[in-house]
Amino acid sequence: MADTDKVLVTGAGGFVGSAVARALVQRGHAVRAIVRSSSPTKHLNGFDLEFVRGDLRDAASVRQAMNGVRYLFHVAADYRLWARDPEEIVQNNVLGTRCVMEEARRAGVERIVYTSSVATLKCGQNGDAGNEEGPLDQAQAIGAYKHSKVVAERLVEAMVAEGLPAVIVNPSTPIGPSDVKPTPTGRMILQAALGRMPAFLDTGLNMVHVDDVAAGHIAAFERGRIGERYILGGQNASLAEILATVANECGRRPPRIKIPRAAAVSIAVVAEAIARRNGREPLVTRDGVRMAKNRMFFTAAKAERELGYRARPYAEAVRDAIEWFRQAGYMRR
Repeated sequence: MADTDKVLVTGAGGFVGSAVARALVQRGHAVRAIVRSSSPTKHLNGFDLEFVRGDLRDAASVRQAMNGVRYLFHVAADYRLWARDPEEIVQNNVLGTRCVMEEARRAGVERIVYTSSVATLKCGQNGDAGNEEGPLDQAQAIGAYKHSKVVAERLVEAMVAEGLPAVIVNPSTPIGPSDVKPTPTGRMILQAALGRMPAFLDTGLNMVHVDDVAAGHIAAFERGRIGERYILGGQNASLAEILATVANECGRRPPRIKIPRAAAVSIAVVAEAIARRNGREPLVTRDGVRMAKNRMFFTAAKAERELGYRARPYAEAVRDAIEWFRQAGYMRR
């Protein structure tokens, strides 16, 4: 791809954003990455990326980053399930998305892939898998993160109706290498690998390798329909099964204690109280326990059918995540 076909990626310092940026470079795209001044970029060393520093809520810095850009992948998101000030999460995800999309429209960007989340969709009932046809009402969104992603996705949909050339992708629960911060799910995998999760809730997730999510972004860019949303998911598994997979990978015994929901709420209250003092995001939150009431199972059938999307078994993602954590020194902490 010629430099005149430059692609801008937001959130390249993050987990999914860095995977998307790497995948684009590997496919020969000229990539500009806008990152915050505090964002880590070491996990992108060796990749031919043009870095610009900026704040996605600041129109001037976004406008500068958008200069000369033909395509956009807006991957950046504040993926936290807890914050001392939950409004920070809402502001980052909603105002950041509005600013980026308005500047993309101003710059005449020809095609956009917007990274939403399955957090904006209803879970299936009675263990069934949810799909793209069940958008979540804002009033049903649990916690600041889900609320912000629902509002941001509806904002993008409204702008698409006015001519914004955006395709929406909804990753499920990505895991894998280069989870630098790490994400809430990455922290769960890491703590389980270290033997620090002796119990579990009766819930479930759709687990997917982050590199498959990145490939799904590119498939949506190449073949997705404007205004459509596509779930980029992998395998549905209970939390007990996921933790057993982690334990097996690390040569540990899987946890066998199932925590009653009421007890989990009490643990979350204590964890959040500690977090308010030390500023570290707790592993267990009240919003997380509330969300865990439903098995968050989804199907990627639409993306498979329309985009040719495929995902590997989630056990491979667990293996890659643990190996990366080990090599990066996280397992010694």
